[in-house]
Parts: sequence; structure tokens; C-alpha cells
Amino acid sequence: MGCKAKFNMPNTMPTVLIPLAQGCEELETVTLIDLLRRANIHVTTASLDDKPVTCARGTVILADTTLAKILLQDFDLLVLPGGLPGADNLNSDPRIHQLIDRLNIENKLIGAICAAPKVLLTNGILKDKKATAYPASLNHLDTSNINLTDAAVEIDGNVITSKGPGTAIDFSLTLIELLLGREARIAVEKPLQRS
Repeated sequence: MGCKAKFNMPNTMPTVLIPLAQGCEELETVTLIDLLRRANIHVTTASLDDKPVTCARGTVILADTTLAKILLQDFDLLVLPGGLPGADNLNSDPRIHQLIDRLNIENKLIGAICAAPKVLLTNGILKDKKATAYPASLNHLDTSNINLTDAAVEIDGNVITSKGPGTAIDFSLTLIELLLGREARIAVEKPLQRS
């Protein structure tokens, strides 16, 4: 997959915000954090509240900080892990929608995986875009103004979506490529021994 960055990227190491909601999908969350950090990308995890985050299957994660403390900071990428009720908790937090709006205006990257594309759909930034999501996670929402695909990873402009836990590695590697280029993706992917 050849990705070409067409967004406003800094000359320094990219910064990524991963908001962590109670009930997030741990496989997606940890994969994103791990692989982006392997690429030496500065990743900040921020919980929606000041408690340890209990993931969908009971794994407990301690975030780097809280969303309240870093809400006004600049990031090159906002990426939302899925899982339930994690995606619903992200969707019901107005600060997440403020971040999406701000980064979208700045033409920064915005990613979501699994059930989290519902947050982007609710926000409105998926209008007239291609997107993918966990099957059935958008069933109760109006998807008539988006092109919903069955792809593992979908890139449309500055928005990147992915299908679910099984696509978390491909999604993370795609984000690395968009932020740092193909060579960085290969450098992270090769030691994973995926083939």
C-alpha cells in the first residue's frame, strides 16, 4: 500500500493523541501505542477521566495524562480506538468532537478503528468520504452520506478508518507511513515477522 502524505506535517517528530475511554478495545489500543512508539513517534495517551482505564475485556491501562490536561495541545494525529462501550464513551464526550473539529480544520490526520468510526460519522467529517468500520457498528446510524467499504483500512483525505482488532497492525502501519513515509513503515513492520 503506497500512502502519500498530503497534510500539514511538521518538520519535527510527529505527535499523536490516543484518547482512552472506559471500555476501549485493548488489542487495538495497545497495538496503536506500541507500533507508533516503535517508529519513535511521540504518542500521548489521555484518559477521559482521572481513573485507570478498564478496557472491554478487563485489561487495565494507565494513561499518560488526562484529556483535560492536554486538550489545547497541538497534535498531528488523533486516533480513536474502538471497542464497546469505549467508542460510545468517546462519542458522548464533547471534547472529542472539539478535537476532531479543530484537527480537521487544520487538515491534520484523524483515525478511528472498529466501532470508533461512529464518532467520526456522528461528528459529520465522514460526509462524502470512503470509510470502513466493524461490521454492524454503524447499523443504527444513517450512513447514506458516506461510502462504507469492507476494506481493512480506508484512507480518504485526512481521515483514516479501519475495520477491527484483526486490522490493528495494518492500521497502525498505515498511520506510520502517512506520518513518516514508507521506509519508516518497513522498518517497523519487518521485525514483526508477519510473513
